[in-house]
This record gives sequence, C-alpha cells and structure tokens, in this order.
Amino acid sequence: MKKWRCSVCGFVYDGEQAPESCPKCGAPKDKFAEIAQDAATLIERSRKTNQLHMELLTQLQRVLETAEAGIQDNLDPPCVKLFEYARGQAYTIQQMIKAELAGHMGKGKWG
Repeated sequence: MKKWRCSVCGFVYDGEQAPESCPKCGAPKDKFAEIAQDAATLIERSRKTNQLHMELLTQLQRVLETAEAGIQDNLDPPCVKLFEYARGQAYTIQQMIKAELAGHMGKGKWG
C-alpha cells in the first residue's frame, strides 16, 4: 500500500491515493506527496518497533509503581534495596526508550 505525507503537518496516510484532506490538519489533497517505496518500507517496519517501545514504556511504568509500593511497604532493608534498584533501572530504561523514539522521529522513522 502506498504512503503519503502531508507537507503541512507531517501526517502519514496509507492508501492508494492521498486523502481529500489531511485527517490531522485539514490541508487539501495537493499538500500530500507520495513517499518513496524504500522510505515507506522503513516507516512500516518502524511502526512495529515503535509500538514495542511504547508497550515496554507502559510495562516499565507498572514496574515503577510496584517498586514504589515495595519501598513504602519497607519490610526490611534488603527488600527496600531491591525495590530501589528496580525503580532506578526502570527509570533509566524509560529514558533510553524516549531517546530512541526521539531519534526515530528525527530520522523520519515514525509514521
């Protein structure tokens, strides 16, 4: 399937033809340009990876919440230490994912 990019807002549309107007910004059809096949393939592949990153971010948020609950429970120092470690690692990985996604957007690997 062809991909089209709105030159006004960057929205990527999938279809045999560009839409009559941009679903995001309302720009007319003539503001869309067809994306080259190699770039379209990269966008399609990136969609899967980007979705996996977003799913991992969601799971890590649950790790942060669970770790915080464990720290508050404060059963004993080794438990607290483990929960603090989990909290730190989850936060670090979240930040790494955000940086990776920002890189994808900067390289046009988002769409």
